[in-house]
Amino acid sequence: MTLTRSDREELLQRIENTVQEKFYDPEFNGKNWKEIVANHRQLIVNADSDPAFEAAVSTMLDELGSSGLGILGPHTAVTPRSSINASFRAVFTPSEGLRWAFQDILPGGIAARAEIKPADLLIAVAGREPEPPHSPAFEMDRETEITVSRAGQRRSVRIDLRTRKPKYKSNPYSEPRSVAASVLEKSIANLKVSLFPGYIGIDFANEVSAAFDRTFQKADGLLIDLRGNPGGGIGGLRVMSYLTPGKTPIGFSLDRPMAEHGYDKEKLPRFGHIPRFKFELLPLALKFAGKRSIALITEGLGNRRFHGRVVILVNEHSTGAAEMLAQFAQENHLAKIVGNQTAGRLVSRSGVKLGHEYTLVLPVAAYTSWNGVRIEGKGITPDISMDWSYEAALEGHDPQLQAALAALNAA
Repeated sequence: MTLTRSDREELLQRIENTVQEKFYDPEFNGKNWKEIVANHRQLIVNADSDPAFEAAVSTMLDELGSSGLGILGPHTAVTPRSSINASFRAVFTPSEGLRWAFQDILPGGIAARAEIKPADLLIAVAGREPEPPHSPAFEMDRETEITVSRAGQRRSVRIDLRTRKPKYKSNPYSEPRSVAASVLEKSIANLKVSLFPGYIGIDFANEVSAAFDRTFQKADGLLIDLRGNPGGGIGGLRVMSYLTPGKTPIGFSLDRPMAEHGYDKEKLPRFGHIPRFKFELLPLALKFAGKRSIALITEGLGNRRFHGRVVILVNEHSTGAAEMLAQFAQENHLAKIVGNQTAGRLVSRSGVKLGHEYTLVLPVAAYTSWNGVRIEGKGITPDISMDWSYEAALEGHDPQLQAALAALNAA
């Protein structure tokens, strides 16, 4: 498919109208949306190729300064966290120069299955060398050859990005193992959460409950690792519910009508239980049909031995629902947060089909904690700051994990 000028004009008009009508902030982050469109119109409609059109639209959308806003099309490359289930840090080495180093390798994901390790360097993707600051990106639904290097030793790896039909039209992705549970030294439960799959997350919630009720039954300390977690649905409610015995308000989404007309958070419909079986979804769908602004409340799962001795690991690649969980724990003094400042990307997104195989992804609601704090664009500051180290990772060490364990042992 090749877009004509008329096609590009039509798509731009639909993008302009959709953002004007549905963007969650009626003030457009203090920007003049119509002026932004006017400034970029000629570059977009006169683009000499479809990839150039997509790039010009993305540049225009970036000016609004909001996460969760972008265009998906036939040539859109997907970020590493969603495509190969890994994140990167720019590093300089004497042997390879300035390169992207693999940082978070999510369990069961594409990179993990290719036996890539933290501190491996990404040299090439399909013959192209993505050097910082140009972020690496990967096209879905195909096999791709990449070249990696470790301590100067290069090797080629073939990764398969062919997936089933995407679960979310607003976010095609490869899915890692969402939950990995183990017990560390001194009866410390270790919960690695790589993703919050599904809108409601029934399967995820059941898996989390199985970990707490079986593997973690006698644990008297809890470590939750959210590093590299790109977010997802509201299955994180189950994890938050294990942090506190009662039913505690978490936060709510603030959509365009609420922002324009005001609201009373106490009167919002409340979601405070993830069902165990999928046949229970129909009553939920009827109850919350058409409602974007919903208050989240923990499920009231009772006391646990590890309460008062919880640490959550985060980094700059922890976004969305992962930030919601960390913010709830920090605001309510339920856990110490260890690691790096999070990304500050916490909005509810929706995908709108534009035609010509394009989808506009846009934020339709901003998340606000029950205390009224919005972290979109700000992120969460850890209680204990500890950076990732390429040199340590190359030796197989994890300073952030060690800092988290030290905090738990001191509690």
